[in-house]
Amino acid sequence: MDWSGAGAIVTGGASGLGAATARALTEAGMRVTIFDLNEDAGTELARALGGGFARVDVADPASVADGIAAAEAAHGIPRALVNCAGIGPAAKTVSRGAAHDPELFATVIRVNLLGSFYCASQAAARMVAADPLGPDEARGAIVNTASVAAFDGQVGQAAYAASKGGIVGMTLPMARDLADKGVRVCSVAPGLFLTPLLEGLPEDVQQSLGRQVPFPSRLGDPAEFAAMVAHILANPMLNGEVIRLDGAIRMAPR
Repeated sequence: MDWSGAGAIVTGGASGLGAATARALTEAGMRVTIFDLNEDAGTELARALGGGFARVDVADPASVADGIAAAEAAHGIPRALVNCAGIGPAAKTVSRGAAHDPELFATVIRVNLLGSFYCASQAAARMVAADPLGPDEARGAIVNTASVAAFDGQVGQAAYAASKGGIVGMTLPMARDLADKGVRVCSVAPGLFLTPLLEGLPEDVQQSLGRQVPFPSRLGDPAEFAAMVAHILANPMLNGEVIRLDGAIRMAPR
């Protein structure tokens, strides 16, 4: 499949893994629209990349629909969607005798899991209506961002792990749903990466976290995540798969 000139959407593309992915897809010749709530950072990066920006709340299906319409108007039918938008507040199931805030749990599910599905399903509807771009009647590809927390959730990660486990669980059925329509679906489950959340930690804490990774014993570079996404798009046999990108780490309880 020739991705050169094709439209792409990256959610959460204003920073972190999403920003690195937006850069990588642009370098691959794609025309990228960034979805994010951070208008300043998103607009600035989009301008630098020669792409577009739409202020989108992924947890709101109507906002997603408006964003996809804007992306299509600017760059044609989106042929690639990469879901990077997400949140990860920590809270225990019971803390100091109080139950987990139900609205906090629901918000994490809405943003991480439902938001990924809203974007994927709506983008897929555009893709399947489009003409094939390459061999095998290929029409597009979707890459979701899971997490090693889906498998190794730590203390305080019940909501986050549940949301990412849902992404893992929907990867294969979505790929099967779309297989006869020429749209592939994969997910990447990153481990410890140097995202804005970790960049705010002291250097010695960052290094300590990095030493937990068996090899290479460091935090992942967002560009390495972006390279994996680019490879998924480039390799037509990658479909229905969840790929751990974690340096062989298995997270401890804490």
